[in-house]
Amino acid sequence: MKKIPLLLVSCLSGLTALQAQNDYTAAYVDLGRQSGVLYQPVRETPKAGIGIIVMHSHQDYLNFIANAELAKRGYTVLATLPDQTELLENKLLNIKNAVDYLRSREDINRVLLLGHSGGATVMTAYEYLAENGRKGLEGKLYRDYSSRIDNLPEADGILLFDANPGLSTVMLNSLDPNVTDESTGFQAEGPYSYDNEREYMRGQQARYNRLVKSALERLQLIQAGKGRFADDEPLVIPGSNSIRFYNKLYSSNTSLLHHTKGVWPLIHADGSVTTDTVYSVRAPFRPSDRTELLSAAQSMTVRGFLSSFAMTVDDDYEVLPDGFRGIRFDSNLTSPIGNIEGIRIPSLFMGMTGSYEYLTSEAIYNHSPAKDKTLVFVEGAGHMFVADKQAEACNQADYGDTVKNMFDYADHWLEERFCPGGTPPCKETPIVSITKP
Repeated sequence: MKKIPLLLVSCLSGLTALQAQNDYTAAYVDLGRQSGVLYQPVRETPKAGIGIIVMHSHQDYLNFIANAELAKRGYTVLATLPDQTELLENKLLNIKNAVDYLRSREDINRVLLLGHSGGATVMTAYEYLAENGRKGLEGKLYRDYSSRIDNLPEADGILLFDANPGLSTVMLNSLDPNVTDESTGFQAEGPYSYDNEREYMRGQQARYNRLVKSALERLQLIQAGKGRFADDEPLVIPGSNSIRFYNKLYSSNTSLLHHTKGVWPLIHADGSVTTDTVYSVRAPFRPSDRTELLSAAQSMTVRGFLSSFAMTVDDDYEVLPDGFRGIRFDSNLTSPIGNIEGIRIPSLFMGMTGSYEYLTSEAIYNHSPAKDKTLVFVEGAGHMFVADKQAEACNQADYGDTVKNMFDYADHWLEERFCPGGTPPCKETPIVSITKP
C-alpha cells in the first residue's frame, strides 16, 4: 500500500465535506518525487478532458480555491507542490512532471497552466523555456541550467490570476534600504524613510543591485572551484522577506499602483461588465520594518537567488501610479512580465482590484505576443479572489460574490476556446470517460 504523507492526509480530509456538495472528487496522485492532488468532476462531460495544472512558487496549493471552483465547473485540475529550495530549475521540473502526468492520461486532451501570485513567475518561466528552448536563456543574468530543462513539453494555454510582478520585483519592493551590513539585520536608524519615497526607492535599487553584483561574483568563484562549497553557497538576506506584510511603500500609499494605463473590462458585483480605466480599491496598511527579526530575512543560496530573484534594475527605478519604471523584466526568468514575451499560447490574465498586485495583469498583457489573449479585472476581489472586506469597509461598498463572477468568466473563456460549439478537442469523444487515479 502506498503511504500518503501526513500533510496530504490532513489536506484531503478537509476536502471531504466540499466534495459532497460541489460535485467533484479529490484524490492523491503520485508524480514521482512530488505530491499531487487530482480534482475531477463527478459529472462526466467533455470539459473534463481539459486538464489544468496549479502550482505556486513556494506555497502549498493542494487545497487552493481555484482547484474546487474549476472542478465544479467540469474541468480536471492537478494541484502539485513546488520544490522547497529557491532553485528555479527544480520548480520547472515539478511542472514538467505534472504536464507529463496529464499528457499520459487517455481522458485528457488539453493541458493548461494556472499561475497565481508567485506561481505566475514559475508557470511563465516554464512555458517560456518550453516554447523557446535553451536559446531563450541568451542574455539572461542566470543561464546555468542543466540539460534537464531541455525539451520541456508545451502547454495548450495559460491562466494568470492576480499575478505578482515577479519574485525578483517583489523582493526589490520589499527590501529595507537602510541595511548596509548584509551580515546582520541589526542597524542604526538609516537615512531612508517613507517621508521621501523617491529617495527610499533609490536606496532599494542601490541595495538590490549590490546584492545581485555580489551574488554574480560569488557564482564565478564557485564555478572556478574557489567558493565555500563546490556547487553552491548559503545566502541570508536581512530585511528582504517578500510576503505581503513586508512589501514597502505601495502597501501604505494607495496612490502608487493606483490605476491602469488603458481601458479594460471590469466585472462588477452584479456580474455586469464595463470597459474603462480600472482603479485600485485596496485598503492601505502599514508594512513591517522589523529588519532585525530573522523572520524578516530570506534564507537561500547564491544560485537560488540568481535563478529566482535576480534581475537588472536601472537608476531611474520608480514605483508609479500606473506601474513600474526602470526594471528590465526580460533580464532573467524571474518575472512573468518578461517571461510572457516568449509565450504565444492562448492566455487569460485576470487582476483583482482589491489587491495591489492587480496592475501586473495589464503589464503582462501589454508584453504578451499571443494572438489570443484576454485581460479582465474583478472589482473588489482580494488577492485570494474573495471580496476584500477591508476594501469594502474602506470604500463603503459591497463587491458581491467575486469568486463566482471570476470563475464563471474563466469558465466561459475556456469553453469558448477549447469547446467552441462542441468541436474538438472537447468532442473528440462525445463524453469523456473519467479515469480514476
